[in-house]
Amino acid sequence: MNNFQFYSPTEFVFGKESEKLAGHYVKKHGGTNVLLHYGGGSAIRSGLLSRVKESLTAEGIAFTELGGVQPNPRDTLVYEGIDLCREKGIDFILAVGGGSVIDSSKAIAMGVPYDGDFWDFYSGKNKPKAALPVATVLTIAAAGSEGSGDSVITKEEGGLKRGAGSDLIRPKFSIMNPELTCTLPPYQTACGATDIMAHVFERYFTNTTEVEITDRLCEAVLLTMVKETPRVIADPANYEARANIMWAGTVAHTNIVCVGREQGCNSHGIEHELSAL
Repeated sequence: MNNFQFYSPTEFVFGKESEKLAGHYVKKHGGTNVLLHYGGGSAIRSGLLSRVKESLTAEGIAFTELGGVQPNPRDTLVYEGIDLCREKGIDFILAVGGGSVIDSSKAIAMGVPYDGDFWDFYSGKNKPKAALPVATVLTIAAAGSEGSGDSVITKEEGGLKRGAGSDLIRPKFSIMNPELTCTLPPYQTACGATDIMAHVFERYFTNTTEVEITDRLCEAVLLTMVKETPRVIADPANYEARANIMWAGTVAHTNIVCVGREQGCNSHGIEHELSAL
């Protein structure tokens, strides 16, 4: 096993109706003026966004909304979010959605206190030295961004999809209600399951020897996905199966399964090039 450092400060709030606690946890983690960042209409149609806003209002927390995040989140909306945060004096970003919304929120968080172009962090020209705090209300089990310090953004000019990482953008808290994933279409559920398994494969197939504990952790996540994915495809409202998949997605990408071992994200690198196009 290789030497390692492991840091995972995110507070996870897991269970039914946990989104109603969003305001409480924003306040606990110091937020007073929130950017509420989300994607398309599903968060609105389902009533989720209303419940989150009610929770913020109940705690006396001001908020500004910015929707419109697309899959493979775009740099253009990130720039809009940075400008909006500066204009409104935002001190906290709450992502309501899946990996794309969370990644967009993280990019905005890094960009607000930075004098240059936030894309510098994604092109490798610079590393963030400060960021606004970010938190999440998760709606899909897939990317694992709710527990990681990673973010991936697509630059529309040139069709570039690149990643950036920093402990500064690890979410302060992540609210995880498996009920919110029960309305996902089977295809989207299957895509999420594939992403989770890919995250584990990229850690599991390693050149590092004598890593028995993380081998077994990887296998546990994979076996869970093999069991639970067909169950939710057959019965989308199966809460217990949804719960196991949601936590598996987080475990797969917080780095707990890959400490002390060589790892690579080559398959994700290939995917980034293809999905950017």
